[in-house]
Formats: sequence, C-alpha cells, structure tokens
Amino acid sequence: MKYPITLFALVAILFAGCEKEPGEGGLASISGKIYVQDYNGNCTELRDEYYGIDEVVYIIAGDDPSYFERVRTGPDGTYWFPYLRRGDYTVYSLSENCDAPGQLEAIERDVKINDRREDKVLPDIVVIR
Repeated sequence: MKYPITLFALVAILFAGCEKEPGEGGLASISGKIYVQDYNGNCTELRDEYYGIDEVVYIIAGDDPSYFERVRTGPDGTYWFPYLRRGDYTVYSLSENCDAPGQLEAIERDVKINDRREDKVLPDIVVIR
C-alpha cells in the first residue's frame, strides 16, 4: 500500500512545478483600439485623426525578445488577443517618429493578467502616420 502513496506524491510534485508561462492557452484576453493622427510629411500639421482600420498590432509575452502573435484592427480600430494565460504582456503598434523622420518607433502598453478569465481593455494606442 506504500507504493500508490509514493506515486501520488511524485505526480503531485511534478504538477506543482509546472507553472505555465504567459502566452496562448488560457481564457483571458487583451483588447483595445489604435488611434491614428495623420500628420503632413514633416510632422508640423495635423491633417486628420481617426481610429485606424487594418493597423497591425503585436503582443509579447513575458520577457520574450519577439512577439508571438500579431493581428490587424477592425473597421473601428479594435484589436483583440484572446486565449491568454496569466502573466505580463506588452502590446504595441508601430508609429512614425517625428523626431527622426523616416524611422518607426513602437508605441507600447504593458499589461498584467492576474485572473485566468480576465478581459483587459487597454487605453488607446496613438500612432502617427
């Protein structure tokens, strides 16, 4: 009868050590909108402002050096990253850099998912075009 108890203890220890990293495979989500400010070529005159259609948005999980998923915004500028696990994330989109014409910069939002069914809605990410 000692054998099943030892086996049970070993299995419990193995599963206790299996802490899942941030990323896909959960029930939480992150969403938000991309807001575009359309400037002239030298960033001196704001021509228009609107929620961006078909803008690319990226998500990074934890300390990974690169994104694990990218999506495009819908007709109202909304993006959505579903099926996430608990953890730290960075959501970003690329914007023109008025201080360095011709170069892009990442406009980031850091977010932490604490609950396995949490739905985080981020403030608008404002990008320059």
